[in-house]
Amino acid sequence: MLEQMPTRPRDANQLAKMIVDLTTGDATEPEMSPRAKAGQLGGLKGGKARAAKLSSDERSAIAKKAADARWQK
Repeated sequence: MLEQMPTRPRDANQLAKMIVDLTTGDATEPEMSPRAKAGQLGGLKGGKARAAKLSSDERSAIAKKAADARWQK
């Protein structure tokens, strides 16, 4: 099972206490797990890697399809 980053509390009072604790230095922000960091890095480089593999004609066709979809609305 994948590890998830600890979430912030949903309750307004608990969230306020957490913010105060972080501000005063009584608590530290939880670190992301290495697995979560690896997933984030993959998402950050995905579009650039895909664009590098496509030819100019393929990129142009994708852009035209996207423009058509925007103008259909």
